Amino acid sequence: MGIRYKRNTADNWKNEVVRDKDLTKSIPKYKGTVMFPSSHDITPEHLTEGITVLGNILKSGNFVLVVSKPHFECIQRICETFTDYKDKILFRFTIGSTDSNILKYWETNAPSYEERLECLKLAYRMGYQTSISSEPLLDRNVDDLINRLSPYVTDTIWIGKPNKLSYRTRLNGYGDTETEERCYELLEWINDPEFIMGLYLRYKDNPLIRWKDSINRDIQKINK
Repeated sequence: MGIRYKRNTADNWKNEVVRDKDLTKSIPKYKGTVMFPSSHDITPEHLTEGITVLGNILKSGNFVLVVSKPHFECIQRICETFTDYKDKILFRFTIGSTDSNILKYWETNAPSYEERLECLKLAYRMGYQTSISSEPLLDRNVDDLINRLSPYVTDTIWIGKPNKLSYRTRLNGYGDTETEERCYELLEWINDPEFIMGLYLRYKDNPLIRWKDSINRDIQKINK
């Protein structure tokens, strides 16, 4: 989004910059849920600043959805810091595959599946509310993903497709032939009506599973 709206470039977006004024900014009590973070993930390099802002949001009485491709160091410290706010925090960890090699390709500098799973287990065992975003799905072995993660999820598992995959990879500076071929392969199986309907029929009655709009649109088309 930063590249799209010319706030950043494909070469520079990965270099995190702290907005110092936000560290001391007064946070109001909002209606509904506050999503944190909103422009960059929570990483070890700026964990202290992230905790400061998260604390300011929580102290105002807000309910916070903490969304992350989680680093264990970060989630451990957040869980230990905000034990008095367990009822105000819902973690949503992004896990689109149980295969770390697949995650490494699409999310190059993000944590492995194993580290993300340990973060989920930690938050769950410490009594926090937990959920999963599998948007985008990066692996067609969805049953494996749901079976492995479900025991540690108290809220929901959201399933969705990639959004403008080829466009976004090119925008981020990856327009090479290999990337284009990988995009094509991923989109081929995830756009297969038989795959989508099979997935829907298997999990339509599972109370943990939620479908993002990209899946719901396909289901509606198939059912017409």
